[in-house]
Amino acid sequence: MIRALLLAAFFWLSFTAPVRAKDGGKKRKPSGRPNFILILADDLGFADLSMNGSKQIATPNIDRLAASGVTFTEGYVSSPVCSPSRAGMLTGRNQVAFGHDNNIGFSQTGFDPEYLGLPLTETTVADRLSALGYVTGLVGKWHLGDRPQFHPTKRGFREFWGYTGGGHHYFKSEPNGKRYLSPIECNYKTPAPITYITDDKGDECVDFVKRHRDEPFFLFASFNAPHAPMHATEADLKLFGHIKDKHRRTYAAMVHRLDINVGKIMKAVKDNGLRKNTVVVFLSDNGGPVNHNASVNAPYNGQKGILLEGGIRVPFAVSWPGTLPKGGRYANPVSSLDLTPTFVALAGGKADATFDGVNLMPYVLGEKTEPPHETLLWRFTFNAAIREGDWKLVRLPDRLPLLFHLPTDISEQRNVSLKNLERTERMLKKLGDWDVSLPHPVFLEGAEWKERNLKLYDKEYPLVQPERVEAQ
Repeated sequence: MIRALLLAAFFWLSFTAPVRAKDGGKKRKPSGRPNFILILADDLGFADLSMNGSKQIATPNIDRLAASGVTFTEGYVSSPVCSPSRAGMLTGRNQVAFGHDNNIGFSQTGFDPEYLGLPLTETTVADRLSALGYVTGLVGKWHLGDRPQFHPTKRGFREFWGYTGGGHHYFKSEPNGKRYLSPIECNYKTPAPITYITDDKGDECVDFVKRHRDEPFFLFASFNAPHAPMHATEADLKLFGHIKDKHRRTYAAMVHRLDINVGKIMKAVKDNGLRKNTVVVFLSDNGGPVNHNASVNAPYNGQKGILLEGGIRVPFAVSWPGTLPKGGRYANPVSSLDLTPTFVALAGGKADATFDGVNLMPYVLGEKTEPPHETLLWRFTFNAAIREGDWKLVRLPDRLPLLFHLPTDISEQRNVSLKNLERTERMLKKLGDWDVSLPHPVFLEGAEWKERNLKLYDKEYPLVQPERVEAQ
């Protein structure tokens, strides 16, 4: 009995231990379960936020969100493309462990289209939080299957306003439209016509916060900006008239409008008295597709679709005033796979042995000083990668492995695999052993994407920030 009381006292003291903020003040964990808002950008370039040094695009609202909490300076996603990245993030499991390592497009010959989506064997963070008494809502992009069995409302989300595909037209939809012109779905009201979809998503998020302010909630604010098609308002385009390249100008305007709507959501949280009891996370689903939307991932090499840093290293910040240190920066590698375990733990749920991610809170608060992950692993169609400490190896089908020492070569310009053969062989074997332990994909994307993505490894990418005014 005495031993049980001592253990209980120990765990209570551990949970309420103070954390030291950047300004030297003490923070204590609140007693109630927090709300969660996950704000996801789509195809956002790492360099295209002013918090990351952009000279062309000011993002004061995203900057303010990050400055109010902790920025993960080595934040990764689990895939360099949309659908598998989201599958991993929303389950806390590396998506290749359940066969979701391709992007969702059209069903390929030889595969059953009934399996073209997030496998029904998997439990989403929305499922888990719903079971813990949370109201769950998704506003925006799903991209985890459009057949009835994969619908968001059957995967844990009580409310859904958005579309099940991978993108959408920014100004319109059609009643019987397909793909980017698909109608907006909503299960709790009749959706109004689209004005500008980034604004509409922001408004729906604000409405969700207002309606559920008196109960614990999880809101997945799934923006499609700045994903194609490249659509911006005329007013926003005028703000970036100093950018000569039309594609880049449109992209900048789209990011600007995304930032405005992040601010709109944060204002709603504050106005409803929820700021200190709401965990807000901001990140992108993958790196910017430089060749498609004129994004910039500097100083990282590569882009969406490949496993160089530019494809998988993303802006990543979490804010929880009164609990997390203001202006904090966490330098160990973390993954989007960590979000589901973190949310579940904070909501009072139990850890799941199948999680590949971890609860980040003990690390961010200094209760655990070791890195959250000794190893991070990726596989996407033909390419795979492993990060071990400061070293990263990329395996491709048409060349020797690429090995980079990231602290001295953050832009991955010097392949040192032949100079470090023992390390190369060891990491390659570890990656290969993991690879062959994985199941077959449950669906495939078109084979043409393999050739397209392989060629992206040979392109040159901007490794420095563009100037505000482009050279004539």
